[in-house]
Amino acid sequence: MRSGMIAVIGRPNVGKSSLVNALVGKKVSIVAPKPQTTRHRIQGVLHRPEGQAVFVDTPGLHRRAPRALNRYLNEAALGSLRDVDLILFVVEAGRWTEEDEAVLERLRAVRAPVGLVVNKVDRLEDKTRLLPDIERLTALREYAFVVPLSARTGNNLEALVREVFARLPEGPPLYPPDQYCGHGLAFTVAEVVREKLVRALAQELPYALTVETESLEREGALLRASAVIWVEREGQKKIVIGEDGVMLKRVGTAARRELEFLTGARVFLKLWVRVKENWTDDPAALQRFGYVE
Repeated sequence: MRSGMIAVIGRPNVGKSSLVNALVGKKVSIVAPKPQTTRHRIQGVLHRPEGQAVFVDTPGLHRRAPRALNRYLNEAALGSLRDVDLILFVVEAGRWTEEDEAVLERLRAVRAPVGLVVNKVDRLEDKTRLLPDIERLTALREYAFVVPLSARTGNNLEALVREVFARLPEGPPLYPPDQYCGHGLAFTVAEVVREKLVRALAQELPYALTVETESLEREGALLRASAVIWVEREGQKKIVIGEDGVMLKRVGTAARRELEFLTGARVFLKLWVRVKENWTDDPAALQRFGYVE
């Protein structure tokens, strides 16, 4: 029996959350086509006959950290590199940026073995570029292994699973056999609502909001939940609610449907929108909303 912790790290928007969800086989991290959707270290558990692998999805590392929230995201990602058995450095096929370079620089001091995962190979139009790109990346540092794959299609995912289990230490399971995520239902409710907001709202507004589960009660096959959407300004509150409440209703309906799918229960969801001025740069607010441990 092998078990261990695997940190999944990389710049924003390389597909770390999609990769963790694909590896676990269930949705444990929210996904949206916008950078910095992941804001917490989220554990997804893969159960196999050969053992148990716990993947830690991390916020995307970014070079600029103008606000306290940005600094927290970087600290959360870097904190995941400590006390893990393996690190997966995720990059995008055919694209290498200064932010990738910055992540690579942060990895120079780590002790755990690092595997290179080249994601989104299905989107690479010229497949002949893949091998030269991998040769260039492996010249920058020594990796325990290199696996090109597509988290979206599942192509070559099993090759990565084999590489992971080959490097995990012997040990007992870290989670019960029926548990596939390391967080509770209240966290799931807040994250699902935030995902729907990120997908529905344009431009910079998703980065100025957070969601807090206010109450949660299960009565047999019925789940009652209420959550507060926090924004930084009154103008943002109006946008989230929308004209005649249309936007808030749309987000609530989408979140309710997904929560029903995830929990198997009938869900009654209430959403409120409130203003907390400048919360993304307020250490006390960040602690209240669970961003500071």
